[in-house]
Amino acid sequence: MQTEKNKRAEGLLSFIEKSPSAFHAIKNIADELESNGFVRLSEKEPWQISAGKYFVTRNNSSIISFIIPKSDFSSFRITASHSDSPCFKIKENPEIKTEGITKLNVEKYGGMILAPWFDRPLSVAGRVIVRQKRGDEKIVLKEKLVNIDKNLLMIPNLAVHMDRETNEGRKINVQAEMMPVISLGENFSLRKIIAQETGTDEDKIVSHDLFLYNRDKGTIWGASDEFLGSPRLDDLECAWTTLAGFLESSKMSEAGVFCVFDNEEVGSSSMQGAAGTFLRDTLRRISDALGKTCEEHRILLAKSFMLSADNAHALHPNYAEKADPVNRPKINGGVVIKFNAAQKYTTDAVSAAVFKEICKKAEVPYQIFTNNSNISGGSTLGNISLSQVSVPCVDIGLAQWAMHSPFESAGVLDADFMTRAVKSFYEAEIEI
Repeated sequence: MQTEKNKRAEGLLSFIEKSPSAFHAIKNIADELESNGFVRLSEKEPWQISAGKYFVTRNNSSIISFIIPKSDFSSFRITASHSDSPCFKIKENPEIKTEGITKLNVEKYGGMILAPWFDRPLSVAGRVIVRQKRGDEKIVLKEKLVNIDKNLLMIPNLAVHMDRETNEGRKINVQAEMMPVISLGENFSLRKIIAQETGTDEDKIVSHDLFLYNRDKGTIWGASDEFLGSPRLDDLECAWTTLAGFLESSKMSEAGVFCVFDNEEVGSSSMQGAAGTFLRDTLRRISDALGKTCEEHRILLAKSFMLSADNAHALHPNYAEKADPVNRPKINGGVVIKFNAAQKYTTDAVSAAVFKEICKKAEVPYQIFTNNSNISGGSTLGNISLSQVSVPCVDIGLAQWAMHSPFESAGVLDADFMTRAVKSFYEAEIEI
């Protein structure tokens, strides 16, 4: 493989390793934007904007960045991906103490493949809310990020000697079988570890959004280094590659908008999810700050275009019968355009044609995904976000294996293909 392609893949793996939760992913994206001269805005304050580069966050788990060109623009060019991945969320009062061992009480977040979570080194990441006091005795709450950088927990499997049918397939009881072990002792307190990690007192921790994450590091693998494997490829691969394409775009004539939403894996129905008003509010505030009328704003939207970027299923070498007979995306085969007659994906003839031409302009290969007609596929954030902001949209992604596993695989070349396609999207002149 070419060194430049490996460098792109290694940058992706580095970003994922530093992003064990949605909160960390958004902080890392915000830091990257600030280092590139973007100005942070707040939804709680008035916006004074002109030609320039800006970003705003919501809940610190979603982010929207935008570039206003120097000349007047006639549309928004939008990319959207998501920051969350399927995992286990730690419940309140999580310690379960039994037989001299402490486990943590967790629940599923998103549609997980459960079996690969057994027997892996795990840790805890997310955020805690800490009570602080000012001189006037007002109660002030502060958010602190948490990432316990050690192999802290494991979910041990039951030995085959005690379950001779373990390889015959059986339903996993999450509440009974998937509570991670954290301590050989009943006096353990997760709150104490979190307090030490964040430099605060235990009694000041009010609440938390904490998740388990897989500690296995991402890697480039294969006989010719053609594959990459990592936790959270769905969808941090698209978040990172669309960010790279956004930042590398140097010839924008339209207003470029880069979005990463939280909670896609659980339906997006949150204030920071694609079903919330974050994108609609942000685009409206841009128009308001630039003095555009309501009518002018509607015209802008009618001329706009969105790429909904969420990874796609590659043809699996051991389950080829699960794929469509004709449209069978391959790893390292280029950006995947996703179609679904039931509108789980937004792609239609018009939006597909636009994106195909963009790929040709960027000299990037593309391929098509459709479900096997006997298998109902998943949905993504494209059609959900359009319930708030109705613009032409195409659903795209990068081909991968083991989607929703704690360790997934994709192709080294594809990260570069997506970045170049996104850069071309932001820079191209589009007339429909």
